[in-house]
This record gives sequence, C-alpha cells and structure tokens, in this order.
Amino acid sequence: MSNSHLSAETRSILRQGVGVVIPLYLPANSPQAASEALVTDTVEAFVEIVDDPRHICISVDGKAFGADTAEKLARQFGTSLVVAPENRGKLQGAVNGLRELSAHGNLSWLAVVDQDGDHFANELANLLRAGLHVTRTAASDRVLVIGRRASRHRPMGWRRGELEELADRLLLDALHYHATTSGQPLRLEFSAALEEFPDFHSGYKLFSRATADAVATAVPQPLDLPDSCYYQHAVEAVLVVESILAGALIGAVNRSTFDQQPVSVFNQFNREQLVADKIIWPCRRLGIPADFVMQWMANHTARLLLGTLHPDGPDELLAIRRLVAEACGTQPDNPVRSLFV
Repeated sequence: MSNSHLSAETRSILRQGVGVVIPLYLPANSPQAASEALVTDTVEAFVEIVDDPRHICISVDGKAFGADTAEKLARQFGTSLVVAPENRGKLQGAVNGLRELSAHGNLSWLAVVDQDGDHFANELANLLRAGLHVTRTAASDRVLVIGRRASRHRPMGWRRGELEELADRLLLDALHYHATTSGQPLRLEFSAALEEFPDFHSGYKLFSRATADAVATAVPQPLDLPDSCYYQHAVEAVLVVESILAGALIGAVNRSTFDQQPVSVFNQFNREQLVADKIIWPCRRLGIPADFVMQWMANHTARLLLGTLHPDGPDELLAIRRLVAEACGTQPDNPVRSLFV
C-alpha cells in the first residue's frame, strides 16, 4: 500500500465526498458570546477542508435555540442549514442534518461533530483514512469511526470522566450480550488496539454513507422512555447501537481535545438521570435482562475511583443504580464490594 497514493485519495474524498453535520443548540442561559465564537470557529474550520460549503450542515435543535446564529453563519459561509421547529435534543439535530446532507448524492461519508470547538476539522482526515481502511480490509460499506479521546477525564473533568467510563463499559457489555444472543459476533478489531472499551460517547463520529442512511431513516426508538432519555441523554449510544444493528463495523482513531472543554452544558442536566439514561436506553433497545444490567453495574462501579470520593461518589453511583433498577423493573439494592484491593 502506497502512503502517498492513499493520502492523495483521502484528500480528494475529504474535499469532495465528505459531509459534516454540526448540531446546534444555544440555550438562553449559556455564555452567548463565547458559545457563538466557538460555533463560528467550528463551522469555519470544517468549511475550509471541503470544496463545497453546502457539504457542511448546521442543524439547529429548536428554532428558539440558535436559529438566528445559524442563519447568519449559513449566509456567511454558504453552508447548508436545517432548523427544527421545537427543541428535542442533539439526536434530532444529528438525524435532521444527516437527512439534509443525504440529498447530496456524491457524499460517501458523513460526520457528526459537536459545536463546542473541541472537535478539530484537521483530524477528520485520519478518521476518514481509518474508515477507508475498514471498508477495504473488511469488504464492507457499513462503518462507524469514533474519534477517541486520549482522556475522558482531562477535557470533561474527573467526575464526568468516571461516569462516562461507566456508561461506555455498560454499553460494551450490552453489545456483547446482544451479539451472543443474535448469533452475530461483535467485531472490535478496528478499535480494540487503543483501549479495552471504545469511547462510544465521544461526540466526534464518522459514518459511511450506508451507515448514515440507515441511522437517518431508522424508525425512532424512544421505547416508552421519556423523550429526554432518547433525544438528549442517550444520543451517542443511539448512534452507536443503531449503526451496529445496521451492520456497521466500529473503528477508532485518537483525536485531540483541549485540556478543559471551552464550553459545556453538562451541568445544566440532572447528572444522575443523564448517566442512567445512557445505560437504560441501549440495554432496553438490545433486550438485556435486568439481572444482567444490575450485575454489570456492580462489576464496573466497583472499579471506578469515583467510589473512593466519600460520601459524594458512592452516593451518586447508588443514585444512578436506583434509577437504572427502576427503569429495568427491578428492586434497587446496595452492591457489595471486595474486602481487599
């Protein structure tokens, strides 16, 4: 394989065959000037790497939550724009954007990136190279490449990093269970070299066209859970699970982050419910029995260092466990831990 040939081909596909969705949500209580500056930087950076700015889609999650800013940016840079009438959550923005870009028949890859200035356009080339590698070596047009953060804790903060690790580990367990019961092995050879569990909840994802179309046209699966669970809290799990159910192989590439996120709306959520929903939705979607879910939670909370932050850490993990147990229709309990380490 010639690296120079691959690089030239990648540059051509990147400039002409890749679309990027930037879901946009600007709540009234966010630092407006800083948020708009980061969104502008994000849009401009991705516009610079494609030949046609219409291949970049700003997808507003609710007209009252950033439509004016998005319209101004679309005029300034010539991007595509889609505005949902009402706010539902990032998943709505992602899916609407994928549908909007599906009208561009020459696009063979579609990315979804967060608006927060922490997802760098120059690194999309490596995600694309990884995706092309998977399509060639596995002879599959169904691929999802995750931009994997070197650390969850440094950009997001220690507590959130611990909680996201819990959600990632539970999702991997659920995917393995579903693979076993469905008779379709879970293929991780394109992502397992980086760490023992993928960074599923990363906000930087690249979909092959076939995978993107499958996700964008899939029947919504709120599964009798609150809209906030499906559209806001579990959005990254939804994108991963629906991709895998559509036959996608998972790849992963290291990507950069700032040492601390410039802007985050994380603290505006109910943290325990947010993390619980990241576990509840995929486990329900994949048909995981309650006793398995609860045992996996016991397995993984025992290893988290968050449990050593007394009393807040154990209390928070127990609150998440209780929410998951309630959603699974079982009684919450107090998990035991080993005596020695």
